[in-house]
Amino acid sequence: MNIRLFKPSFGDEELTAVQGCFDRSWVGLGNNVNEFEKQWKEKLGCEEAIALNSATAALHLALACMKLPKGSKVLVNALTFASSATAILYNDLVPVFVDSDPETLGMSFEDLQAKYTDDCSAIVVVHYSGHPSPVDKIVPWAKEKGIKVVEDCAHTTGPMYKGKRLGLWGDIGCYSFEEKKLMTTGDGGMLCSNDSELVKDMKALRWVGIDKDNWKTAQKYTDNSVDSMHWFYEISVLGFKYNMNDLAASIGLVQLAKLDQMNQNRSGTIRKYVDGLVSSKTVKPMLPYNPEDFVYQVFAVRTKYKHELILFLKEHGVATGCHYTPLTMQPLFEKYEGECPIAEAAYEELVTLPLHSDLTDEEVNYVIEKLLEFDAKYS
Repeated sequence: MNIRLFKPSFGDEELTAVQGCFDRSWVGLGNNVNEFEKQWKEKLGCEEAIALNSATAALHLALACMKLPKGSKVLVNALTFASSATAILYNDLVPVFVDSDPETLGMSFEDLQAKYTDDCSAIVVVHYSGHPSPVDKIVPWAKEKGIKVVEDCAHTTGPMYKGKRLGLWGDIGCYSFEEKKLMTTGDGGMLCSNDSELVKDMKALRWVGIDKDNWKTAQKYTDNSVDSMHWFYEISVLGFKYNMNDLAASIGLVQLAKLDQMNQNRSGTIRKYVDGLVSSKTVKPMLPYNPEDFVYQVFAVRTKYKHELILFLKEHGVATGCHYTPLTMQPLFEKYEGECPIAEAAYEELVTLPLHSDLTDEEVNYVIEKLLEFDAKYS
């Protein structure tokens, strides 16, 4: 076999949706983006949803709109993708890395408290692999301190957690639609909030400072009831070129309609993995997966024989990865605070396994068979 680690789940519906953009000859920021925002907002139950070209852009703008004091500190998970921390640097802020909870590998609330100082202005809390970090503790604590909370939801699509959707606990939630995520627009992201005042400048920030509907404006070019100033716009904020386009949004609308089924398929795969590894002594699930309640972008295992397992699975046609090298170990972040021994120790044991909604039972059973064969060899 040759089993991929990640892949998007596409069909004829996505091609038809893209063809619709071609037929209208409108592929930039337009009505599909507006409709995608509307449907995502309804899906999540939030007041505001702004579509962007990446979750990295969402994280950057989330911190930008908070107008935090330059040079102040932002607490962030050590075990995460680079964007969670580079967004802090983009805003002339200083990352402080928080260690992982030893069981879930999400943000450790205890280490967060220990690393807080008076010059901290915000927290970027990552729901690592899709499992909730303890936002039920973090958010009330942050409010007491008067600091903002951004939820990095790149690995999840907002399931319920203790009565509230992930991404709506903090001030702003950021989601990813990159090709390997739970649903995709090729590249893309969404910024969501229930604080309309906080994100009021977001549409201008995403489109070089212009807060104007490009699609509606274009309709006025030949409208003889509109005066000659139909083209007029003003730039009042320093913005970025971060908007989503209609091509991406057309795919997103189809993917959103399929999302529940794709999540169900992924959850079924995770349950098979977890149940299949019950007898394994040397290969264990990375965290206490709960696929009946949460959705996960990553399924990984922990093993003392990390490199041996990667090579063994490679020999048998099973793709693997490692998510992630802790940011405290990356050269870019060496000078920043935050000893994170738990995250760094976990990294030495993590192996990511194939997980996507098109995995067949035959493929999953084959991976489990090889994992148990490996376990028998090293037990």
